[in-house]
Amino acid sequence: MRDVTDNEVGGFGITDADDLLFVTDFALVKQKVTCVSISFEDESVADLFEDQVEAGRRPEQFARIWLHTHPGNSPEPSCTDESTFKRVFGSCDWSIMAIVAQEGATYARLRFNAGPGGEVKIPIFIDYNCPFDAANLKDWKKQYQANVVEDDIFNLKPKSKKSKNNSLKEADVFGGNDLESFGSLTYPDLLSEIDSMDPIERECFMDELAVRSDFWNENESEVVYE
Repeated sequence: MRDVTDNEVGGFGITDADDLLFVTDFALVKQKVTCVSISFEDESVADLFEDQVEAGRRPEQFARIWLHTHPGNSPEPSCTDESTFKRVFGSCDWSIMAIVAQEGATYARLRFNAGPGGEVKIPIFIDYNCPFDAANLKDWKKQYQANVVEDDIFNLKPKSKKSKNNSLKEADVFGGNDLESFGSLTYPDLLSEIDSMDPIERECFMDELAVRSDFWNENESEVVYE
């Protein structure tokens, strides 16, 4: 899920009853995503929770670990991540926000409300000593296509233009200052969208761009989305 898109993807970690920090499965729910945000469909989340209860699992096995990806190389939580974690999981006895960046860096923080409460960063690693099923990339791709809707409102990836022989023309794809060579959203459109946001939403979005220093690389003559 991390590598199939340049947008964020989120879901819930499923664990065994005797080891609540060992994630054995990733539960994907219906969601709308951009490169800086995720919006879960409430009904899909409710269906997941109902299915997990029917399977005999307790809430701490499926509703305490929030996993999501970041494009680029920064796993640090954004303003939006922090507000979501507080709003959705703030009343839980304990919860974890875990982030996996596209280039491999990770972040995880455990929050608990028992006693005086508190939170602490914890490491993430893969335990190869435990058995696991072989990768099923086709099935994972089907799950992604069935559950994830991509909103390209902030997608600045260049459009691919083809010549008559259907080969990509590099000069067309990376057209220097030609804004129309970029994706469905040109820079004036992007600025207009940012200007139309309410102050809190704008602050969160700009905070996200600050965290994602690789969202765009800029020099004197061109802007290239990586």
